[in-house]
Amino acid sequence: MSRTSGRARKGRSWPPGDVRFIGSFPVDLPAGRLPEIAVVGRSNVGKSSAINTLLGRKSAARVSGTPGRTRAVNLFEVDSWLSVADLPGYGFARVSQTLRDSWAPMASRYIARRDTLRLVVVLVDSRRDAQPLDLALLDQLGAAARPALVVATKVDKIKPARRVRTLAALGAGLGLAGPPIGFSALKKIGVPQVWKAICRACER
Repeated sequence: MSRTSGRARKGRSWPPGDVRFIGSFPVDLPAGRLPEIAVVGRSNVGKSSAINTLLGRKSAARVSGTPGRTRAVNLFEVDSWLSVADLPGYGFARVSQTLRDSWAPMASRYIARRDTLRLVVVLVDSRRDAQPLDLALLDQLGAAARPALVVATKVDKIKPARRVRTLAALGAGLGLAGPPIGFSALKKIGVPQVWKAICRACER
């Protein structure tokens, strides 16, 4: 990674010191100047809550009980060394079919063309079996040679005695070499592991 100022090095710890909202982009994104990670997941998987937790903020990303609130790529700059892209959720959403159909090409273009993209954090629901749309996304990332980190949200909803077995089964269902990272925005479970993976990916 080329940016090696003292501020940038200090900023690679959690929680970040400075988080700035760059903008919401339904079509064309500005050219990237920093290593970027993207966060994607099915609608209502807890994406906004996960982003807020990872950024150490209460409301950086909008949290809603209504699926489909994110309808563009939202960009954040973190401590002048990292860019975070919040991509629209996929799957069920209470919006028009036309709008839903527009999201897939948007995400596909982003994944294929974003030069600064270093890692895609794929959020899946820890309480559900592997879903076809999640598998399709992982296949797409693999075909595009994009590194992916699978994170299983809402793990606090699973009894501790069952978590290891549940995550192992989910990882097997998704075709992963091991279990996904168990994550809870509420209990801050998995935050250090995810943040470490983000930092490692951006230093390549």
